Formats: sequence, structure tokens, C-alpha cells
Amino acid sequence: MKTAPRYRRVLVPLDGSPVAESIIPFILDIAGPLDMEIVVLRVVTPVVVQVGAPVPGVITEELAARTTEARDYLSTIAAELWGRGVRVQLRVRAGTPVKEILAAARECAADLIAMTTHGRSGLRRLVFGSVAEAVLRLADIPVLLMPLTAAEAHARAAHEAAFAGSRRATRDKREVG
Repeated sequence: MKTAPRYRRVLVPLDGSPVAESIIPFILDIAGPLDMEIVVLRVVTPVVVQVGAPVPGVITEELAARTTEARDYLSTIAAELWGRGVRVQLRVRAGTPVKEILAAARECAADLIAMTTHGRSGLRRLVFGSVAEAVLRLADIPVLLMPLTAAEAHARAAHEAAFAGSRRATRDKREVG
């Protein structure tokens, strides 16, 4: 008899967009009951050096600044997750997104990768490619993809904010009353 897979750690790659962040409420819904640890990841893509480009020291400083910015961004998200009682790690890697997502999944021993897709299709998908599609194709662990457009992400974020605000208002009324 086969046993159901036990997911202990989920890797959640984020690119800073509302679309990417839209996976977080869903993961929160399952992380608590399954006692999963969430590993949030941001991949910083190095600057492509061209002839006549600035000296390497400037490029290194720029990458260091972007890495710090990525860590600050993830720290904000991690603090919110910790505040909800979820175990969380944060990782920042430099390189190409697909390669670094897969490497991070191996490095942190993730059982699952969960991410959104930007909902591109047709020519835009052909030109820009799909990180999510490549991760799905190349990963050796399960990948959960949630397709979402920017409009859907903004609508979901507005709904979450309104819902959180109404919960706060209800809690505040109970505390006062």
C-alpha cells in the first residue's frame, strides 16, 4: 500500500510582483495544517556586461545592492509569515531564475515548489519564455503552478486587504466592547 507524500518544506520563488506573491495566501492555507516550512526565494539576475560597460567593481556593487534589496523584500514577507505562526526561511541567489530555483530547491531539500505563472500566452510567451514552465519541466520534485494575470492578482490583493481590514475592525470592536 502506497503512503501519501509528506510535504515538509515548500520553496516559493518570488520576483517582487503582485502576481508572484498571490501564491502566498494559498500556501499559508496549507502550510499551517501540514506543519510545512516555507522557503521564500528571490533570484537576482546579474547585469549583462557589454563592451564599454562600467568597470567590474561598479557591477559588483550594483549586484550587492540588488541582493540587499531582495533580502529586505523577503524579510518583510518572512515577518508576515512568522507572524502567522509559520516556519520560514529566506534565500537570495544570483543567476538565471530557472537554474537558481532548481538549485535552491535541492539545497534546502524542498518537497514542493509552488509558484504562479504570469498568464502570458502566444507571442509574449514565446518571446519572454516562461520560468514557471521551465521549472515544471526540469524539476525533480512536484511543482504547483497557479496561473494568474496581473489583473487577477490585483483583484485578489484588494479582496485580501478588505478581508483583513474587516477582521481587524471586528477584533478591535471586541477589544473595546
